[in-house]
Amino acid sequence: MIRRNTVGVKVGNVQIGGGAPVVVQSMTNTDTADVESTVKQVYELARAGSELVRITVDREESAEAVPRIRELLDKKDCPVPLIGDFHFNGHKLLDKYPDCAKSLGKYRINPGNVGRGSKRDPQFAQMIEFACRYEKPVRIGVNWGSLDQSVLARLLDENAQLADPRPLPEVMREAVITSALESAHKAVELGLPKDRIVLSCKMSGVQELIAVYEAMSARCDFALHLGLTEAGMGSKGIVGSTAALAVLLQQGIGDTIRISLTPEPGADRSLEVIVAQEILQTMGLRSFTPMVISCPGCGRTTSDYFQKLAQQIQSHLRHQMPVWKKKYKGVEDMHVAVMGCVVNGPGESKNANIGISLPGTGEQPVAPVFEDGVKTVTLKGDNIADDFQAIVERYVQTHYGSAEA
Repeated sequence: MIRRNTVGVKVGNVQIGGGAPVVVQSMTNTDTADVESTVKQVYELARAGSELVRITVDREESAEAVPRIRELLDKKDCPVPLIGDFHFNGHKLLDKYPDCAKSLGKYRINPGNVGRGSKRDPQFAQMIEFACRYEKPVRIGVNWGSLDQSVLARLLDENAQLADPRPLPEVMREAVITSALESAHKAVELGLPKDRIVLSCKMSGVQELIAVYEAMSARCDFALHLGLTEAGMGSKGIVGSTAALAVLLQQGIGDTIRISLTPEPGADRSLEVIVAQEILQTMGLRSFTPMVISCPGCGRTTSDYFQKLAQQIQSHLRHQMPVWKKKYKGVEDMHVAVMGCVVNGPGESKNANIGISLPGTGEQPVAPVFEDGVKTVTLKGDNIADDFQAIVERYVQTHYGSAEA
């Protein structure tokens, strides 16, 4: 598969499009005016692997807090670019709080929420003027749920005049695309270079999202941000997002992605980052953390020991990755197998960088460990989990070179 040829956009130290790897981003759900909580969540998202983090800038207190948030993140050695999410009053906030405008890495503008009637064009132009003044990129993000009604009304009128009118869903999809493209071309006319524009057309249905982005990809070379909006909670949100984004990414469509999951109350926000990374990694597009290969279990594995070990190893690898990626070059490509019985256990373990084949029901209570296809040790007793984790740590230290080299 060849990546789509899009114009590259630089956001701080992050490259979007232009042949760069697909970028993972996320968004906070804290009150941006609460500086401490926002800094904490941005830091957690960045540590989980979010390469861009969007924050809500909805009122004066939020805009006033942005420079302080940026300052505190820099003190924590967390350079992740911040994206300002503006709706309705962004032109006023950027005007009144220039330090906010300077501190953000990118602005996010929704054409449907930038202004109504006669106010729309001048307020959009004002937002683009600030982006030009401070040399900031802009994501022009159209949402199905907040579509520019003037564009939709115009296309509906045009469709009604046709001898064979198109179905309403098709007209609505076209309205989403038209809103994004017309806004992007207007921004270029106002002086914003193409290499500072990212487009998105967020839909909440899988097939609609695929259709819109396939059409967008064919009609422009702007960098594209992908995401199934309002994806939902838990497995529903994960499955829907994966189904839509995998189809598009396989075609080379998309330069940056976000998984818009509704979190469980009080849950860690970083799940959406992990899902985005795992989509890209399982598709072979990027590597973020060592992959754990483990079997689903069957009647041969009536003990849950291998399940607990697989979970423990996977958690350990993800927890260690922020440290490892600074020390060990290429460790994110490592494969670890945790298998539950003799049927596929030795074979999968041999094919992984490092693997363990645990005993199934009725098998001899020993666990051979394979490193690069060769059995190096057989573990037994009550400390198999700890012993294997130590072997994995040692393997990383001895097989991966310095990331600073």
